[in-house]
Amino acid sequence: MPRSFWVETLGCPKNQVDSDKLTGSMLAQGLVPADGPDDADLVVVNTCAFVEDARAESIETILTLSEVRRHDAELVVTGCLAERYGDELAAALPEVDAVAGFGVPVTLGRRPDGARRAMHAGDEGVPALDLLNLARPASSAPWAYVKVAEGCDRACGFCAIPSFRGPQRSRAVADVLAEVDQLGAVEIVLVAQDLAAYGRDQGRGERAIVPLVRAVAERVPRVRLLYLYPADLTDELIGAILDTGVPYFDLSLQHVSTPLLRRMRRWGDGERFLERIRAIRAAAPDAAFRSNFIVGYPGETEDDHAQLLEFVQEAQLDWCGFFAFSEEPGTYAATLDGVVDPELVAERLAELTEVQDLITATRRDDLLGEEVEVLVDVPGQGRSHREAPEIDGVVVVPASLEPGTFHRVQIVEAIGPDVVGVPVSQPGPAWAAP
Repeated sequence: MPRSFWVETLGCPKNQVDSDKLTGSMLAQGLVPADGPDDADLVVVNTCAFVEDARAESIETILTLSEVRRHDAELVVTGCLAERYGDELAAALPEVDAVAGFGVPVTLGRRPDGARRAMHAGDEGVPALDLLNLARPASSAPWAYVKVAEGCDRACGFCAIPSFRGPQRSRAVADVLAEVDQLGAVEIVLVAQDLAAYGRDQGRGERAIVPLVRAVAERVPRVRLLYLYPADLTDELIGAILDTGVPYFDLSLQHVSTPLLRRMRRWGDGERFLERIRAIRAAAPDAAFRSNFIVGYPGETEDDHAQLLEFVQEAQLDWCGFFAFSEEPGTYAATLDGVVDPELVAERLAELTEVQDLITATRRDDLLGEEVEVLVDVPGQGRSHREAPEIDGVVVVPASLEPGTFHRVQIVEAIGPDVVGVPVSQPGPAWAAP
């Protein structure tokens, strides 16, 4: 009887792609999916280590799965936490059978000799085998994430990702398109640590992402981009996104105060960001925007906070996340003075969240009476171009609508971040689940 496996994924969409790659590798080796972690021969936890809260959640999940697994099952920890703190993690968690970094064939339950890291141009931190190169199963949903690059070449003051994900390594266009074809999804969500910089490391120019977006758009009805560095949001890239018919812009802004952004080692300022948003809305009034901001970065003053509040009110973003600064060992920010009192950070977070929640609700109320095209993800739930999967609100639709079909619906009710749609036209061609 073949061995069975269960993969538990924590963190961002990029981690989900890694888990899909691991799943594809295990299926190719003859393993079969288990019904749950308590029924698997091999339990894999794909961890997140971006901030302290994510690390704590990863540890809690590992311990929980250790308790529920069968006594004879193997428990393997992989992902960012394993790569960043591998030796410490193995020593601190005797419950774990193996700690495996990126690209290691976890089904072996150990690292092949010499496979933990490979030297690349004299740098440590580059996996010997990128998960990007592995096959993955066809999508079980009408949409799928596709990671087009691994690693990052930026030096943002708060971020430790380059230290354990390595420098940017873009995939070949042909490999990305082959994966898109193989997944069989009708919506492809392109992701990377620095998506707009795709291809730059391969000498393909500053805007290789544009032809890639256009090529993917020729294959699927919907293309969505996540994680765009604002300096790289050029007119050409904006045009390519608008041409796909999915005017959704996920901008990695982080703050708007010029002095604070420079302490973050980031580009831009609030006025430049507003100018770009206004220009996009002038070209596409139905464009949707998402961003994230760090609150309490060392040196953040009351004036910095006031600028961010004013920006949030003026920008009227559809979706917005606010996160307390997390000091990451080894980063530039860990050396800075001006630590903000945690209670003050909590107050600022609450104030920003209250403002944004009202904006999001108002933006959803504004859709009442409008007609939108919705892709049905599961019975009773779909998304228009305004909602990215798993992170934004949804459009509630009749449960009779078939997953994988597009429908024109009229928005008749708003419930917080979600809206309710009633069909006004016949469905388009159905997506067939693999």
